Amino acid sequence: MDIIRTKVHIVYFGVIYMVVHIVMIKFKENTQRETIESIASAIEALKESVPSLLKMEVGLNFAQEDRAMDLVLTAHFRDREGLLAYAVDPEHLKVIEAIKRVADYSRVVDYETL
Repeated sequence: MDIIRTKVHIVYFGVIYMVVHIVMIKFKENTQRETIESIASAIEALKESVPSLLKMEVGLNFAQEDRAMDLVLTAHFRDREGLLAYAVDPEHLKVIEAIKRVADYSRVVDYETL
């Protein structure tokens, strides 16, 4: 595997990952599984429409703990500007509106890799 680590960035298969955006969502209790899966698919589709999005993973939770969230997404961007472009992308904004209709709350972490 071609990985080079420095203090500033990680090079992974020739792509520099510098900003990671993680969002965890807890849906309202009455939200149907099909709705959650549809939202997960819409998030996945952003890989095709958001140019600054280098990599994205979406996962649906299977843990039954009270503290568990229902969905997580992890997105990678070259820099903060890429994350900002994603934040205002029209397709991303459509997905956010769909999430807001059925989400109880969400949590976010944005960080730069070292």
